[in-house]
Amino acid sequence: MNPTLKKIQLLSKLPAFHAFRILGKPSLFPVNITISLLYACNSRCMTCNIYLKKVKRFTPEEYEKLFRNLGKAPYWFTFSGGEPFLRKDIAEIVKLAYRYCEPGIINIPTNGSLPQLVGTQVEDILKNCPRSEVIINLSLDQLGEKHDRIRGLKDNFKKAMETYRILKELKRYPNLTIGIHTVISNFNVDEFREIYDGLIQLEPDSYITEIAEQRVELGTMGEPITPDLERYSRAIDYLRSRMRERKMNGVAQIAQAFRYEYYQLVKQILSQQTQVIPCFAGIMSAQISPDGEVWPCCIRADSMGNLRDHDYDFKKVWTSGQAKKIRRSIRNKECHCPLANASYTNMLASPRTLIKVARHLVNGLQED
Repeated sequence: MNPTLKKIQLLSKLPAFHAFRILGKPSLFPVNITISLLYACNSRCMTCNIYLKKVKRFTPEEYEKLFRNLGKAPYWFTFSGGEPFLRKDIAEIVKLAYRYCEPGIINIPTNGSLPQLVGTQVEDILKNCPRSEVIINLSLDQLGEKHDRIRGLKDNFKKAMETYRILKELKRYPNLTIGIHTVISNFNVDEFREIYDGLIQLEPDSYITEIAEQRVELGTMGEPITPDLERYSRAIDYLRSRMRERKMNGVAQIAQAFRYEYYQLVKQILSQQTQVIPCFAGIMSAQISPDGEVWPCCIRADSMGNLRDHDYDFKKVWTSGQAKKIRRSIRNKECHCPLANASYTNMLASPRTLIKVARHLVNGLQED
């Protein structure tokens, strides 16, 4: 499908998704799906314990059944981990998603520790998924050896810089976007200005941050990793001030406006400790674990059901009684979080947020 038509189709579904959230029908498939390929990771991050989990991963054959079942509904796929590029068949799996689903966006985060492997696999994906925007987000939480300490991996920063260089060489493919992603935690929040100023000199296509959270998926429940509102606000207010200085056009300007509003939304959620805008996790967005559990999100990781138990029929899981129970809990605001992946989808479905984004597009990014 033409990428522009795919975007129009996505926007045309928004009223139906609101009806799905309130009335429980029509039962639409999510447009934003995170596929957790594996829990294994060669990093030992101070903000994550996911590497401790062991499960029987989906095979490419199982993913093919899933993607065939999902059809053209998903617009955005994120292929996460663990470290996604530890799966030697990652390109094969992504190409299957492209073949059956034709997503507008394919997003893959990486710790950048496997330069040559990343380069080979990403080029394979770029060649074979030409109508999707392929976003590779390099995870960098500090500079130099400080980054290595947070990530628990020797020479990680050095290898990440080599990965970045290789990715830059792949910019000859017009569908590649290279991003840098920083997790703001108690371990780097007070040095964020220096981190941002250092990383932005690399001139990535995009720079994004996410606050460290306690997540069931990551095994970090009860861990003291999330900075308080005051410290986070100092960091993010600096980032937003720098964003106001950067002039962008076209699609990049729209993405920048959404990010700008997202960072303000995180502050509001931390302050109010509730859902500030309605959450569409389990409606417009979902996550699938490496062994086939379908979750609304990775924060609670409540299982709607396992695809292996339902012959890989996503609809059976998505419309199950357990799925309806989880959606009711989310709709009743029994949880709240600033999870970036779900939040951007929530913002797209929020008229109030869309008005703010439109103002930024007309008037430029405005200070609150």
